[in-house]
Amino acid sequence: MLARAWGFDSLRPHLAPALPHGRLSLDYTARRMAKKPRVEHPNRDKAGSKAARAITVLLMIATAVLVALITAGGWTVLQGAQPLAFAYVLLYAVMAFYVARWNRGVLPVAAGLSILLAVIAAVSAPGWFARAETGFQDPAISSDMLGLLTVILVPVSLVLVAFALRGFAQKWNVEVEKDHAGYGAYDSGDRGTGPHPAGA
Repeated sequence: MLARAWGFDSLRPHLAPALPHGRLSLDYTARRMAKKPRVEHPNRDKAGSKAARAITVLLMIATAVLVALITAGGWTVLQGAQPLAFAYVLLYAVMAFYVARWNRGVLPVAAGLSILLAVIAAVSAPGWFARAETGFQDPAISSDMLGLLTVILVPVSLVLVAFALRGFAQKWNVEVEKDHAGYGAYDSGDRGTGPHPAGA
């Protein structure tokens, strides 16, 4: 009252009402999200890319199943090859999972392993048929059936090589930034000449 009487009331600081801290944080986060562009992968939306991915995953699963059947059926005959066969089955299952998630980095690895597997299968297939003819005791699965499965493994592996290289050439990892209005970062021509490839 004394300060107001002497005219000192105007010297008091005039503070604006403070907003709740939570509301300020939400507003700041909303503005940041509104400005952040969307990242899209245009090559993944193409029909050819979707078909290549699906066929590659199916071929990887088929290869893993064939190797598992040959290993289980010829367990008593295979000498020291079981660990390598199990490694192939595990690797193909893991690579199929990553390819299903549009990871193209494993495709060259799959192509290289498939070439090696095709060579091994082509070399070992005649041995299974020879074993059936000479009267050896059959393992859990007949030698003729194991030879047939091994022969089937050769073209499956070669087709997998072709589709793995095809998928790698489709550049599934290319990213394009777009704002919330739907305009691409490179559509207007003022921020670049084209999309930049990202890491696989």
